[in-house]
Amino acid sequence: MATTWLGPKGRATALASMADEELDVLVVGGGIVGAGIALDAVSRGLSTGLIEARDFASGTSSRSSKLIHGGLRYLEQLDFELVQEALQERGLLLTRLAPHLVRPVPFLFPFQHHWERFYIGAGVALYDTLAMTSRNNRGLPSHRHLTRSGAMRVFPALKRSALAGAIQYWDCQVDDARYVTTVLRTAAGLGARIASRVQAVEFLREGEHVVGATAADLESGERLRIRARQVVNAAGVWTDDIQEMVGGRGQIHVSASKGVHLVVPRDRIQASSGMILQTEKSVLFVIPWGRHWIIGTTDTPWDLDKENPAASRADIDYVLDHVNQVLRTPLGRDDVEGVYAGLRPLLSGESEETSKLSREHTVAHPVPGLVLIAGGKYTTYRVMAKDAVDAVAHGLGGGVPESVTDRLPLVGADGYSALYNQRHRLARDSGLHVSRISHLLRRFGSAVHDVLDLIKEREDLGRPLAGSDDYLRAEVVYAVEAEGARHLEDVLSRRTRITFETWDRGIAAAEEAAELMAEPLGWDRAQVEREVEYYRKGIEAERAAQEQDTDQEADAIQHGAPEIVPDVHADRS
Repeated sequence: MATTWLGPKGRATALASMADEELDVLVVGGGIVGAGIALDAVSRGLSTGLIEARDFASGTSSRSSKLIHGGLRYLEQLDFELVQEALQERGLLLTRLAPHLVRPVPFLFPFQHHWERFYIGAGVALYDTLAMTSRNNRGLPSHRHLTRSGAMRVFPALKRSALAGAIQYWDCQVDDARYVTTVLRTAAGLGARIASRVQAVEFLREGEHVVGATAADLESGERLRIRARQVVNAAGVWTDDIQEMVGGRGQIHVSASKGVHLVVPRDRIQASSGMILQTEKSVLFVIPWGRHWIIGTTDTPWDLDKENPAASRADIDYVLDHVNQVLRTPLGRDDVEGVYAGLRPLLSGESEETSKLSREHTVAHPVPGLVLIAGGKYTTYRVMAKDAVDAVAHGLGGGVPESVTDRLPLVGADGYSALYNQRHRLARDSGLHVSRISHLLRRFGSAVHDVLDLIKEREDLGRPLAGSDDYLRAEVVYAVEAEGARHLEDVLSRRTRITFETWDRGIAAAEEAAELMAEPLGWDRAQVEREVEYYRKGIEAERAAQEQDTDQEADAIQHGAPEIVPDVHADRS
């Protein structure tokens, strides 16, 4: 088995290997769907490469509601098949594939009229029934009905007048960006070649056939030709851009919908459960997240900068206004410590029939050698990946084994439960507090030993990171050496979530984090200072954008922030 470490040496080796030999499959896109495809393909015995123009999970896959769920609201649309499929995947991730990363979370569903108990109760009962009829759904409690007083005991922050009663049910949550990295590391361990900051700029063609891609290494400026028998476009909201490289509009059309989430400290809302609220458009979640709450989301069309969608003042006010309708002590803008905005890739089309596919996924083979996949939801990424590789297998002429990812635990899953039971012993042996060990286990699972080994080698890595006590210095080094982080933003925004978990959005942690990254990445002092400056300017632009009233005004400011590694087609002043 190859190494699961995605550090600088692993990236260089992967690029050299992709340039030297023809692959069976080249995946373009390093979000959750691309990562899932790479794992599915390599675990079927196909030689596999994956390139991502930015950082892994830097788009939609790090900016979600961080839920692994069936989609309770899709029952209202009578989409039972999608819900059951997602619930089956939820159980699989929780019990077998990633028990260290996916964990249960309760949600309160309040209602204002007594007659709603029957309507909502029937929906939640069906939700639980669909879960129980699926495989691998042990471990989550069934829903329960609560009186108004019972609901207030679970969620004291609610206005008493805001509800007549409630139902509590269970779903799961995940650190979305960390999950993507873990899938990619698992694929690398099986031999997949994986590299970030590598942009596909042109497809290689032999007649009508796509036979690979010309790619730009955005770090070095070098071009490489990657030959592959099949190329899979898993670019999410960039799907249409990639399709333009083969000419025409293509077979799949994707629209971007912006979702904005707010992060507030845990003490601002007194509750022991998450909450789901119905709005005039969809739903609003209040989600427990460590020492914080995540509140969201919005759902508005977006046709501006896809790389860094901007949250406006109107977005923030929308979320606050809706959650404040039920809170006894309203939240204000001063309570918001973090904001993040992401884009959902929704399928669109010229007919009503294709438009209704918005949360489902589709796979197309527009020209020989090229597979396109788009749509879907985070929870069902593994099913999407399987369908894409099935299309690859068809393009290869058959003879490819069936998918095995439903029984392939991710890096850190094996042995996790036993190690968690042994966390007090691990704390004594390492000299760390047991709460630190629990934190590390829930981020790395059984790979925690790798992080603890770093601390054994360098005692200073066992100290908290300045400006963000929740994370250890060792986690920054490990993010570079094992998880493929190449720039400061990669660590502060995705390997950790410091960017939205701290009041200053990571500014106080930036200098020390960059200095820790310098040695494994070979940075000199000038590069350390450059990384910190670019990060600071990005945060300043983000904050300024959030003071603007419209998407256009917010985008104009945030789009003007300089990129540490601009892509080939970027047109920035």
